[in-house]
Amino acid sequence: MTEPATEPTVERRDDRHRYEILVDGERAGLAAYRDRGEQRVFHHTEVDDAYAGRGLAGRLVGEALADVRAQGRRIVPVCPYVAKYLTRHDEFADLADPVTPDVLGWLRDGEPA
Repeated sequence: MTEPATEPTVERRDDRHRYEILVDGERAGLAAYRDRGEQRVFHHTEVDDAYAGRGLAGRLVGEALADVRAQGRRIVPVCPYVAKYLTRHDEFADLADPVTPDVLGWLRDGEPA
């Protein structure tokens, strides 16, 4: 008999500028960000195909945004998944800043975080 899977966990990895969701100790997905002053700019979210359909992306982003709130930061949802998540979760609406050409240029040009 195999042991039941452990509950997925989300960790902030500042050294890699991302949040990771782990399933049984293995990275199943990530939400990448860059910090711009008090803003945490989320620019990419992914979940490995092997873990698709388990609701992991939603859990990952929800816990990441809760962490942003706890840090007193703002959210800039460049990532389409994060932007969509915000439309369905009003509890984070007060943290969201608009995606502007200035932010996109900063992200594209790779200015130091």
